Amino acid sequence: MNYTISQLKIFLKVVEFGSITKAADELHLTQPAVSIQIKNFQKDFKFPLTEIINKKLFVTDFGREIASACENILNELEIINYKSLGYNDNYTGKLKISIVSTGKYIMPYYLADFLNEHPDVDLLMDVTNKSKVISSLEKNEIDFALISILPDNLNVIELELIENQLYLVGNKEIADEIIKNNKFIDSKPFIYREPGSGTRQMMEKFISKNKFHTKKKIELTSNEAVKQAVLAGIGISIMPIIGIKSEIASGNLKIIETKGLPITTKWRLVWLKEKKLSPIAKHYIDYLKKVKDNINKVSFSIPKI
Repeated sequence: MNYTISQLKIFLKVVEFGSITKAADELHLTQPAVSIQIKNFQKDFKFPLTEIINKKLFVTDFGREIASACENILNELEIINYKSLGYNDNYTGKLKISIVSTGKYIMPYYLADFLNEHPDVDLLMDVTNKSKVISSLEKNEIDFALISILPDNLNVIELELIENQLYLVGNKEIADEIIKNNKFIDSKPFIYREPGSGTRQMMEKFISKNKFHTKKKIELTSNEAVKQAVLAGIGISIMPIIGIKSEIASGNLKIIETKGLPITTKWRLVWLKEKKLSPIAKHYIDYLKKVKDNINKVSFSIPKI
């Protein structure tokens, strides 16, 4: 076998994008250069790694097995590179984290001091919905995921960070109207997150359990969009308190006390049980275990409801 590290990286990009052209763009190489490297890499194997059908590139089953091996090899090489640096407390490398969209209100606080202490660490953080976070975790594309609902089908290790409490909220006018007139809350439109959202999942369970008949369902694709819609008076929603602290404190949003609320879960940083964490990832977990309680005390004082 005469393959190079460069060939492994290039082949993985071709597999990721399913395209020589897109892989070349991502790697800042020319298309012919990528094609030559893939052709040379293929020479080491009897069976095809890719095939072209109707001018479209497909990765063969054998090619996907080789891609998985390539990823493992590159991960091991990273560990080798980081080992000596780790012994000298000079940590470097990449942290890859995927977080649900509401997690953007808390995750930076658990990263700021760590990144300041280790300026050579590169952070890659994807903010998306729960379904995509779980998909990235399942495909072993990331080191850690930040979620509040544990996946049923994955064997993970978790580190609890802080409580996640969800309340029914409306803007001041709507909340005062409901509270003053004891008006049934399902007379107002409910604003939902998109399918695949953990917040939506918990909200639907609550509404179903209490047999509410929502007047109108409005779907928005981010927690921030839901917050702005509630502030504008479009409707009411069940939202994580962590993302609306300032609006509650100012009185622009108000809690509508409701039986069965708040819904309380935990924000968790999780990783695959069989994941071989890099030295920097291991160091980050050790760091969080030591400082998370102090971070919670300093940065996350929840307003009294």
